[in-house]
Amino acid sequence: MHCHNTINFMAFTKKPQLILLLVSFILGLWASRADGRSLHPASPLLSRHEQWMAQHGRTYKDAMEKERRFAIFKSNVEYVESSNSALGKDYKLKINEFADLTNEEFRAFRNGFRRPKTKIGSTKDGTSFRYANFTNVPSSIDWRNKGAVTPVKDQGRCGSCWAFSAVAAVEGLIKITTGNLISLSEQELVDCDVDRDDHGCDNGWMDGAFEFIQKNNGLVTEAKYPYNGSKGACKAKASLGHTIKIGGYEDVPVNDEDALLKAVANQPVSVAVDINQNLQFYSSGVFTGKCKTDHDHAVTIVGYGKSANGMKYWLAKNSWGTGWGEEGYVRIQREVHAKEGLCGIATLASYPVA
Repeated sequence: MHCHNTINFMAFTKKPQLILLLVSFILGLWASRADGRSLHPASPLLSRHEQWMAQHGRTYKDAMEKERRFAIFKSNVEYVESSNSALGKDYKLKINEFADLTNEEFRAFRNGFRRPKTKIGSTKDGTSFRYANFTNVPSSIDWRNKGAVTPVKDQGRCGSCWAFSAVAAVEGLIKITTGNLISLSEQELVDCDVDRDDHGCDNGWMDGAFEFIQKNNGLVTEAKYPYNGSKGACKAKASLGHTIKIGGYEDVPVNDEDALLKAVANQPVSVAVDINQNLQFYSSGVFTGKCKTDHDHAVTIVGYGKSANGMKYWLAKNSWGTGWGEEGYVRIQREVHAKEGLCGIATLASYPVA
């Protein structure tokens, strides 16, 4: 009897505490809904997102935006982990600074290649390919080892990949022809090459850039006209003192990886590719994944070779900083069955000439 009474007394005395806990929970739920947040169960992914935000200096305008970005982050993490767990792939993905963006958002501001509806007339009338009869093609080449490639750059939130691709090709040509590696100005192209089919941060293409450089009587150095990630007013040409000049450009025969190989054996070459979710999070290895041929991004092929397991690849310099890919570079499978090459890499290739 004594024991029975004790239990009833303890249960009674706990009721106020239970009521207080319940009231606190309800008030917390109302508060979270009031400021636009939903409740998540405790998850390591929440902490991972917070750490990722701190690492990349990411902030959001309000709790609702943070909630939306977390959902995208979660989806991208799941995609990356699923891809990396699949067997038989030669490449790996990783969560990088673009992890809170959908692929559509990413493509909107990190790409920037657009082919004009009517092709710009080549300085060689599109008929010349000076390397057509070149036969001394090495089994591999890396123009970085020959000092013909400047450090990886970052286009930022500006659709100017076309300018970076063209400039890298010109930098390579100047090194090969003069022995001097000089970092040149993408910003001059973004600000000044606006007469026809190139539109600053709103897309462009490399042939137009090459034509501009030729008609502009050269391109200034990056030191004199530094990149700022946005389109501005074109600086007075007379004050720039152009010293880097080209004689024009040539197009590589369309959909011909053999011709592209001959060209890259002689100099870095500008190309257009299609970017998908795999390449958004590409980390390392030879990319062999599926992609289209929509050609919405531009890179510069600075070499080619064969991986340890025998996979042939193109080595391309990108313009998304060194945190992406293999310190800013990507290796894309070479000699695929599709004549246009993987991701359309052999369709719209071109290079400047001295």
